[in-house]
Amino acid sequence: MTDFTQFPSSFTWGVATSAFQIEGGASADGKGPSIWDTFSHTPGKVIDGSNGDIACDHYHRYPEDVSIMSGLGVDAYRFSMAWARVQPQGKGAWNEAGFAFYDRLLTELESKGIAAHVTLYHWDLPQGLQDEGGWLNRDTAYHFAEYAAEVARRFGNRLKTIATHNEPWCTANLGYGNAQFAPGVADLKQSIQVSHHLVLSHGLAMSAMRKVGSSAQLGIVLNQWTADPATDSAADIAAAEFEYSRSVEWFMDPIFKGKYPELALKVHGDNAPEVQDGDLAIAHQKIDFLGVNYYFRAFCSTETPPRQPECKLGKTDMGWEIFPDGLTELLLKLHAAYELPPIYITENGMANPDTIVNGEIPDEARIDFVQRHLKALNDARLQGVNIQGYFLWSLLDNFEWNSGYAKRFGIVHVDYATQKRTLKHSALWYKDYLVQQRPQRTAHAA
Repeated sequence: MTDFTQFPSSFTWGVATSAFQIEGGASADGKGPSIWDTFSHTPGKVIDGSNGDIACDHYHRYPEDVSIMSGLGVDAYRFSMAWARVQPQGKGAWNEAGFAFYDRLLTELESKGIAAHVTLYHWDLPQGLQDEGGWLNRDTAYHFAEYAAEVARRFGNRLKTIATHNEPWCTANLGYGNAQFAPGVADLKQSIQVSHHLVLSHGLAMSAMRKVGSSAQLGIVLNQWTADPATDSAADIAAAEFEYSRSVEWFMDPIFKGKYPELALKVHGDNAPEVQDGDLAIAHQKIDFLGVNYYFRAFCSTETPPRQPECKLGKTDMGWEIFPDGLTELLLKLHAAYELPPIYITENGMANPDTIVNGEIPDEARIDFVQRHLKALNDARLQGVNIQGYFLWSLLDNFEWNSGYAKRFGIVHVDYATQKRTLKHSALWYKDYLVQQRPQRTAHAA
């Protein structure tokens, strides 16, 4: 695909990562263990038997990585903080050496004119809190709010945005629903209760950060998708309606409407969460931005075996259907249903089985994927959706959770044995693409 779309001069262009996936430094300078340290060191939990102890060694190599970003010409960098790095037990004493690392990273970004967009929680709960029940324990939501306030107090005036959570759906459903992710629990009722505590923690953190009075825009990042019935059968249509309700609406409705969606509550039945008086009022408060992560659609079939989508554009190396039209449909559907703040596409990208060929990494499939999704988001933008920026996932190949190092999402190749970084064709394309965007731009995004 060669279509070129010109975006407004104010549009933010970025790349994204997360702490556990790239930092390494698992116990460096007083960092405490997280649930992903524990999980990845448990035999059989990660497909290739690897862990995040070193990952991309970003903890020590961040100047090189920021230099790569600067060379690409991005405006912004979205990354997460490791809670256990700055508060080893998730409560109690702060670790000044951990905060010093993020101070150095921010200084490096500032020196290159790259705006920092921080996520407070990208799945790496301090193990100390997990030992006390983790997200199933309501107290964790209050500890999270204290952590959020401390980050905002220290760094809030140096950050463009602060997101409370990344993809709470994954924390609840993959961490507690099917044991695919840390902490490795498979219990439907627990997963639904955890989802409520995550929503509560978001609201508590928003209030706590606002009291600090930083200048950062505050919001949340949700992974979202359309849910399409495989056929026009009543069963498939009902399955699609429930899938959208239990995934997208389950997190959007408390935040934007102060309630859970009736369909999902009804189907959950006895597994519905325990909600205390005032919880939903805490969750239902204005946010300054909404981050949307989009990778695929849900294709809902009640047949046995389930009917599969045609995958006209193929699949990614994760086995996910490539379906850019779903991004347009999702954004328009959200726009119609909610009073939305400005939106950032905070993650979008693909795993590709990249190989080095004569010193280069050709990944034209990834370039095509990104081009198609940029067109899709711009189609929604032209129909009235207020989209302010796009963060390509991911800057670096990294630790892909329970897939270990077997899946490569980066536009920069990482040789894990040597830590050598090599720009893939997609990185070179992205650099050129941003140069093409520059003529109509008034200034580097701040």
